[in-house]
Amino acid sequence: MHLRTELLLPPSSWKITQKTRLLTVGSCFAEVMGQQLQHNKLSVLANPFGTIFNPVSIAKLIEQSAENQLVESSFFAKNQDTWFHYDFHSSSWGNTQAACAAAVQRQLASTHEFLKSTDCLIITFGTAFVYRHVENGQIVANCHKMPAHLFKKELLTTTQVVKTFEKLHAKLKAQNAELKLILTVSPVRHTRDTLPLNQVSKSTLRVACHELTQLLPDCHYFPSYELMLDDLRDYRFYKSDLIHPNEVAEAYIFEQFADAYFSPELKAFSAEWQKIRQALAHRPQQTGTVAHRQFLENF
Repeated sequence: MHLRTELLLPPSSWKITQKTRLLTVGSCFAEVMGQQLQHNKLSVLANPFGTIFNPVSIAKLIEQSAENQLVESSFFAKNQDTWFHYDFHSSSWGNTQAACAAAVQRQLASTHEFLKSTDCLIITFGTAFVYRHVENGQIVANCHKMPAHLFKKELLTTTQVVKTFEKLHAKLKAQNAELKLILTVSPVRHTRDTLPLNQVSKSTLRVACHELTQLLPDCHYFPSYELMLDDLRDYRFYKSDLIHPNEVAEAYIFEQFADAYFSPELKAFSAEWQKIRQALAHRPQQTGTVAHRQFLENF
């Protein structure tokens, strides 16, 4: 008897090894993936811009990093006594516009340096809904709690997402022909858009990912969204907010990722390293005993 619809992933033809350098960008699930990769002792730059949900803003930041561009000086916002930039998460801020500009420019510069030798770029799309600044007509990554009348909410089309990433892919491959791209749709539901519209948003992103994998060489799709909603498919795998995957779900999704993308050598190393991590986290009750000394000698 089968009690769930298990999603079986085919192994990737391209493998991640211990020498692979990875960059994750996008929604909060990009940070989860980045942290999991770091826990396996891989060289990872995890979500350097903070949480960025929509594909257009994600692509813009990656392109600015790749070309080492300056941030747009007209895109700063002051909320009370704090300065932000509309292209960046609210974790990037300053007490003055100059301080904020320096902070976000450092993020672009450090990502530019890492991107030069990145082997794999993992992008997590969160939502196809965007907020466009009414005055200048540009899409923002974060509204920074500014007045709602300054923005207009829109739903991106599949064509907009595909064309945006076709252009980005061409620029990235021109700089690094060996770069691999893994796309995924975040399993975190955006309930503020309502559940029906969240499905519209996620469907748009999923179709865009499918089209991109058909159009672009070295572009893969990892089904984190499907693993959460179709494989696990139970509220016991969610946090108390009933929106975000809990630690069990995150670990399961990453296990599927590792099984599909890790090389045999990396899988073996990861299994041994996880044992060491557990041992390092162990807190003995009786230190200095023979049993404790034997435990330390084993690791």
